[in-house]
Amino acid sequence: MNVTQENIDGLNAVLKVKVVSEDYQPKVESTLKTYQKKANIPGFRPGKVPAGLIKKMHGKAILVESINQLLQDTVSKYIKENNLDLLGQPLPKNNENNIDWDNQQEFEFSYEMGLAPKFDLSLSAKDKFVYTTVKIDDELINKYVTDIAKRYGKVENIEIAEEADLLNGDFVELNTNGEILEGGIFKAGSALFPNRVKDEAVKKSLIGLKKEDKVIIDVQKISDNALDLAGTLGITKEQAEALTTKFQFTVKSITRHLPADINQEMFDKVYGPGVVNSEEEFRTKIKEELAAMFLNDSDRKLYNNIVDYLMETITFDLPTEFLKRWIIAANEKPVTLEQVEAEFDNYSKGIKWQLIENKIIKDNNLQVTNEEIVEYTKNLLRKQLGQYNPIAISDEDLAQTAQRVLSSKEEAQRIFTQLLGEKVMNLFKAIFTLEPKEVAFDDFFKNA
Repeated sequence: MNVTQENIDGLNAVLKVKVVSEDYQPKVESTLKTYQKKANIPGFRPGKVPAGLIKKMHGKAILVESINQLLQDTVSKYIKENNLDLLGQPLPKNNENNIDWDNQQEFEFSYEMGLAPKFDLSLSAKDKFVYTTVKIDDELINKYVTDIAKRYGKVENIEIAEEADLLNGDFVELNTNGEILEGGIFKAGSALFPNRVKDEAVKKSLIGLKKEDKVIIDVQKISDNALDLAGTLGITKEQAEALTTKFQFTVKSITRHLPADINQEMFDKVYGPGVVNSEEEFRTKIKEELAAMFLNDSDRKLYNNIVDYLMETITFDLPTEFLKRWIIAANEKPVTLEQVEAEFDNYSKGIKWQLIENKIIKDNNLQVTNEEIVEYTKNLLRKQLGQYNPIAISDEDLAQTAQRVLSSKEEAQRIFTQLLGEKVMNLFKAIFTLEPKEVAFDDFFKNA
């Protein structure tokens, strides 16, 4: 068997494979014998079907299958042994045209290949990036203290409704005379929050109501969202959009969500007994958690800025036409060239960043070991489970859970990619010069 590579240019090549009888015949003969042993044809004892009959029945299919498998193995071996850095996979080039499978003994097959471009990459401390962090001020801490107090609060029945209360009651459709419409819409147990009602007049009509009070409402003024209104009245979105009648709402109960007192009882519920012992410690703990939480957002913003910079400053070409053909051939669903060209700009950007990132990983010898993946998974689980159960979790239980998670190939690959991404991020932080900038919460997330 003879394999030759013809480089068309720096990004495209053709791989030619010449196959002669000696290359595929042993596999063909072996497969024919297997078929002969297993063949069950009327008039012949099992395993005694003549070889000529087996060859006549299955010879061509076995030949094609044997050569295809030989080609697949040969091309893969050549790529590996010659360290070819390809984009996509080799594409057969008119291999099936003009082949006489019945008489031909020597074959030549050609494959188009898209070669990854060569480019220089230099990461330097001369490159400066702004590292933006969220300012953890008293206003932000107060907001989170209030949110936590609400989360651990309680619900009480209230006599008179206020704006933030929940009114639970029954809706019934009225006719043009303001009377209950016979056969009209009726929905029991609907919930209304006055502070979520879009119309100010309707909102004011709900405030001050007591149990069993009734109020007439133009339901179209409750919400701008037909789906929300449909859910409130127990009807379809189309029915909600077509409504012109008014409804009577009868209050059945009024409840108010009261925040928990900021005291030791709440501290113990949030962090476990004795972890936090004063409001000052509570606020300090929240500040630390917010800083850690927003660190991921700061890293993501920095990472995106670095990606944009590298994509702009590092230039190289791609085997564009080959990639378009490969996308069409590799796609599970039929796609047209027009569809591919419409999306190719985004696709090529993804390929370009993948090439840059792979070179960063290779040049800096970034690796992820199995032990690191297991430990990283345990830490993810520790954080996740700790949100719901502050009691300490044994390392043995974590290890077993981590192994169950990693038994999924998709989950293992996701965690591997995430961990490798963190190593790339840490490399950026270590090499580039970062200029810290602290901004308010709203400013940080304004364009997120």
